[in-house]
Amino acid sequence: MAPSIRLSPAARSLFDEPLAIAVQGLGPRQQVTLRTSLRDETGELFQASARYQAGDDGQLDLARCPALPGGSFSGLEPMGLLWALKPQKPFWRLVKRDVQSPFLLQLEVFEGNGERPGRLLAQAQHERAFLRDGVRRIPVREGRIRATLFLPPGEDTFPGVIDIHGLGGGLLEPRASLLANHGFATLALAYYQFEDLPQEPKEIQLEYFEEAVNYMLQHPQVKGPGVGLLGFSKGGEVSLAMAAFLKNIMAVASLNAPVAATCIPLSYKDKIIPAVTIYEHKAKATNSKFLDYSDVIDDPFQAPGNQSLIPLEKAEAQFLFIVGQDDHVVKSEYYATEVCKLLQAQGKGKFQILSYPGTGHCIEPPFFPLYPIGSHPVFHKRAVLGGELRAYSKAQVHAWSQIQAFFKKYL
Repeated sequence: MAPSIRLSPAARSLFDEPLAIAVQGLGPRQQVTLRTSLRDETGELFQASARYQAGDDGQLDLARCPALPGGSFSGLEPMGLLWALKPQKPFWRLVKRDVQSPFLLQLEVFEGNGERPGRLLAQAQHERAFLRDGVRRIPVREGRIRATLFLPPGEDTFPGVIDIHGLGGGLLEPRASLLANHGFATLALAYYQFEDLPQEPKEIQLEYFEEAVNYMLQHPQVKGPGVGLLGFSKGGEVSLAMAAFLKNIMAVASLNAPVAATCIPLSYKDKIIPAVTIYEHKAKATNSKFLDYSDVIDDPFQAPGNQSLIPLEKAEAQFLFIVGQDDHVVKSEYYATEVCKLLQAQGKGKFQILSYPGTGHCIEPPFFPLYPIGSHPVFHKRAVLGGELRAYSKAQVHAWSQIQAFFKKYL
């Protein structure tokens, strides 16, 4: 019997779903190298490889066989060939612009465990999709709102979540589309550098986000009485400010977010929260010549920075702070801990913190590759973003399930 790759699901799975990988038809205890490859929408290649030894029966099941040392990872890691994907172009990030088309994953099995791959024994292709069958993608251009709404299949009402990304602008849909697969009506919301939205906003007006909240609550398939917010970095900061100033915010999941206005002031009606001061000269060069910007932001818990602090004590929402202990962009663990102390002192106990070791600034849905060094969101220079491969891959999976559980509970 010729060697073959067996996948489950066989042809197509969602990007955040586990994929079971096995090889059959090998010789007893045969040594092989497995390699995965994926090209992004610009054609850049991501690859991972691992070395294995088949069982006495010639079967190799990644759920039961540990990878041998020498590949992209070792040990029992059934999903290692996905989470260890690494760009061939240094400092490149895997981004999905068009969620309506899947990524195509190539799997190959080569003879032997040497530095150079031996003879090709088997290969397979698999689609990693962002939309489950029946999920609807609806472009939204209502009033000032520029967004995309993802609705789960069926005519029911669904808990509503607004997904807000960090600095960098544009409209990013992967996280919102994946969340909709799990039963949430999710609005991916752009707020600058998209279509006719401001290119470089002088301030971020919460009235714009209030329009988005009202749009969601007026939608016949969004189950009220309020909505949830899922915000990353600057988007998390905006989500916290929305909870402090706007009505009908029930639950906020904040990923590595500042708790004070940073870079761009926040405003609502006649109230302006000034941006905390940033000192670029406090950046430190690391041994590898990249810049570490973790100490450049004024401490919002000390004067004069505290005038920039978001007044979270005014909020009625439940908060889930998700923080990476190795975040080199925002001191997210410190911020979450300190702001929760303030909430507790005010008799507000509606918060929880999930803190992940070995996890940097970018926390994405499961199986997105680690992005530890890349363009800094403010200074646009190559910077340490943080994170360590295995710890980050575990954090992604755990945080994603916790976000869904949190929204299911409070929406």
